[in-house]
Amino acid sequence: MNYYFLGIGGIGMSALARFFHRRGDTVSGYDRTRSPLTEELENEGISVHYDDAPDRLPQDIDLVVYTPAVPKDLLEYQALEQRGVRIEKRSQVLGELTRGKKCIAVAGTHGKTTTSTLIAHLLNEADCGCSAFLGGISKNLGGNLLVNNKSEYVVVEADEYDRSFLQLHPHMAVITATDPDHLDIYGDHEHMLEAYAQFANQTDPDGHLFLKEGIFMREDGEPYIEYGHAHHDHEEHDEHTHHVSLNTPLSTYTARGIDADYYAINVRTYNGNLFFDMRTPDGVFYDLELCGTALFNVENAVAASAVALSCGLDQYQLRNGLKTFAGVRRRFDYRIREKELVYIDDYAHHPQEIRSTLESIRYLYPGKRVVGIFQPHLYTRTRDLADEFAKVLGTLDELIMMPIYPAREKPILGVTSSMVLRKVDSMSKYLCTPDQVLELVPALCPDVVVTLGAGDIDRLVPRLEATLREQML
Repeated sequence: MNYYFLGIGGIGMSALARFFHRRGDTVSGYDRTRSPLTEELENEGISVHYDDAPDRLPQDIDLVVYTPAVPKDLLEYQALEQRGVRIEKRSQVLGELTRGKKCIAVAGTHGKTTTSTLIAHLLNEADCGCSAFLGGISKNLGGNLLVNNKSEYVVVEADEYDRSFLQLHPHMAVITATDPDHLDIYGDHEHMLEAYAQFANQTDPDGHLFLKEGIFMREDGEPYIEYGHAHHDHEEHDEHTHHVSLNTPLSTYTARGIDADYYAINVRTYNGNLFFDMRTPDGVFYDLELCGTALFNVENAVAASAVALSCGLDQYQLRNGLKTFAGVRRRFDYRIREKELVYIDDYAHHPQEIRSTLESIRYLYPGKRVVGIFQPHLYTRTRDLADEFAKVLGTLDELIMMPIYPAREKPILGVTSSMVLRKVDSMSKYLCTPDQVLELVPALCPDVVVTLGAGDIDRLVPRLEATLREQML
């Protein structure tokens, strides 16, 4: 088969491209910009070009795979449509690849990348094994793809953008969070919740559904969904309340409460590592350890552990898997971890994600002076959540903002980083280009530096790390 990828440099797209390439198929693709990920693909033997040029399209193409981030006015897309080649979204292809497998799908507005990567690591370290298509670079794997043809399990990150996750019919599903996001697609929070409910209802009746406790809440504080275990009978509810997967066994989890089926207790830190006990329906697991990670990952670990235990892992396999998990690149990713300076890079691009990251930093480094560099991602998200961004960013000791990364969007009049910065209740705030960031951060004499954002801020990270290390000499 000959596959052509439009947007091949995306994290989810590249995993699929690698899968087909390793299978022996012919793979090539286009992306708008060169990146470390596209360079890795080229080094692996996949042909990638960066100009929108229909004359560079391969003559023989059996299937075009595209990401919804690719605009329909792309010349190559239009040329492929006119040629009559079969074109499918990445989510459709992923749905086809997981059909007939025991798919474990992790959805959520945040937490899904770490949770799915941790599930894959736990299963991969145990006898049952798994394949995995991940939305981040696993530090244990050194990549975003895991292939195990002997295992019936395949772990995937289920993306809610453009309702992509509705292409999946998982054996097990996890939903980590349902905070408002991608309102350019859904219109409002309630329609987004409706899509998550549909995803949950697509879980295999012979499988299992794991929900973070209390996530399906409308903005008026009422539950959008009332969920119960599989044996509950149907009841009458108002038009805004829906049952979730009454034919599927359901468990809830949390790291902050004692009413869920799986929850963490006695969370503590020692030598930079996190320890916790986990209560499950089958008993308590004591002194579980996570190495060099964020406080919020305790909750992700509880979710991943619940899935792993349901797949048959014993407590020794679970304990070893958690302790050896190295994390995900750009998810609370330590770049410098010295006594005199800590530098953490994080993908957080939603106010709740940023809040969780900063809470973890304050927990691990109490009393330290924290300098944060944030690059907003998307004009629509910045517009819709400007007040929330301003509130959480105002908790930094020093805030540096970079211009908005537009991704697939065109500018919106009046929506800028300055608009958010004006709302931040702090005198210690700056608007900088990447080069200005490199000059300013060392001058602020920070104890902890954190870069935040989902755009191309990752290209600044190695430069900033080198600058800070040079200052430490």
